[in-house]
Amino acid sequence: MRFISATSSDGVIERLFTLPFTFGEIPGVLWTPEDAAGARPLILMGHGGGQHKKAPGIVARARQFVAEGGFAVVAIDAPNHGDRPKTEQFARIAADLRSAVATGEDLAARLATMHTFLTDQAVAEWRAVLTAIGELDVVGAGPAGYWGMSMGCGLGVPLVAAEPRIRAAVLGLLGVHGLAATAAQITVPVRFLLQWDDERVPRDQGLALFDALASADKTLHANPGKHGETPATETGSASRFFARHLD
Repeated sequence: MRFISATSSDGVIERLFTLPFTFGEIPGVLWTPEDAAGARPLILMGHGGGQHKKAPGIVARARQFVAEGGFAVVAIDAPNHGDRPKTEQFARIAADLRSAVATGEDLAARLATMHTFLTDQAVAEWRAVLTAIGELDVVGAGPAGYWGMSMGCGLGVPLVAAEPRIRAAVLGLLGVHGLAATAAQITVPVRFLLQWDDERVPRDQGLALFDALASADKTLHANPGKHGETPATETGSASRFFARHLD
């Protein structure tokens, strides 16, 4: 892991890094408390489709998790996003998805196609990043959690199912299409967010994904509003959820 820069503000240190890996360098960012010393829980944050590791919502949420819970937080650019190179196949899939959004078509199958295309690489990269960060003195190999909405959920479900070091997850804003069998492998505590008036994810599909999760400890948070209108209060609620399960 090679650190590129480090900046500090309001008690939080932000470090940009790259990690060499099979598919090329993984660009990422790590947030820790300014006075961090010794091991602490780590939260992996998966961004939404078309976004990147430093999307405004990711940064704000990460800084709140660090400030309120003393967590370390890491985000990386998903394959074909942010500072990553884009492949022709991804460009075709993304164009088809944008076309469906513009015409108001059902997005479930197209979202599943996008997420399936990215999943194997994304899961392998997240596991490599988790290992590398666990070797840092300011984080250590402590318990990990995962937070991801929309595409972050589509890539997060298979990651949480595959990675035993992840002990709790906050997921949501996605339907069950293509994920039922994988969701049934998840047994860690889950908080699931659903927007009641989501224009991209039909309510019944989101409820079906929640139902498919095999976790005995799972809660559904449904809020009024569209896809991108999750209340800011859910960040504080997620921070307390992680604090309970990553002690």
